[in-house]
Amino acid sequence: MEALPTHAEYFGHVRTIIGMVLGLSLARLVNGLTRFVQHPGTIKVYPIHLGWVIFVFITIVHFWWYEFHLSLVPVWTFPLYAFLIFYTMVFAALTALLFPDQITDYRGFEDYFEQRRRWFFGLLAVTSLLDVGDTLIKGGDYLRSLGVEYPIRQTALILLSAAAAFINSKRAQLSLVLVAIVYQVSWIIRLYEIL
Repeated sequence: MEALPTHAEYFGHVRTIIGMVLGLSLARLVNGLTRFVQHPGTIKVYPIHLGWVIFVFITIVHFWWYEFHLSLVPVWTFPLYAFLIFYTMVFAALTALLFPDQITDYRGFEDYFEQRRRWFFGLLAVTSLLDVGDTLIKGGDYLRSLGVEYPIRQTALILLSAAAAFINSKRAQLSLVLVAIVYQVSWIIRLYEIL
């Protein structure tokens, strides 16, 4: 009779798959950013787009670290595995939206991002919702360790993502992305007691 995999083997397998998808996501961001260096005369930086690239980069790096807490999962099942793969794939979709294979149908990243803004913010809202499920998977003690700020944070991220999809003011959009970046960095610093 074949021995069943151990908890550590399941965790290692899940961590490997998540790492592969997130690694590809980060590579897409890096490759996209290098386009601005490779083609400075033809590809112009759009500050709002660049801000969301930075936000997603920080979020992916944080998520990858955050998933070490999957070691708290007592029993691995296929539905749990499928949920985590789907969640990770949403990050890959976000990065593909930020840096598509080509943008020849658009007048640059500003035009592209503005026309695909609702897709991007819709997926961003989905990631915030999926994060709640991911956190619940890790157990009640882990959820409580995040404090009362966590449910407020997730609700605010979902609502702000939904609102951002319809905000036309570039000044408001720029303010929103700057606040999102500062808050994300602040959350990471406070959560992991970095300072």
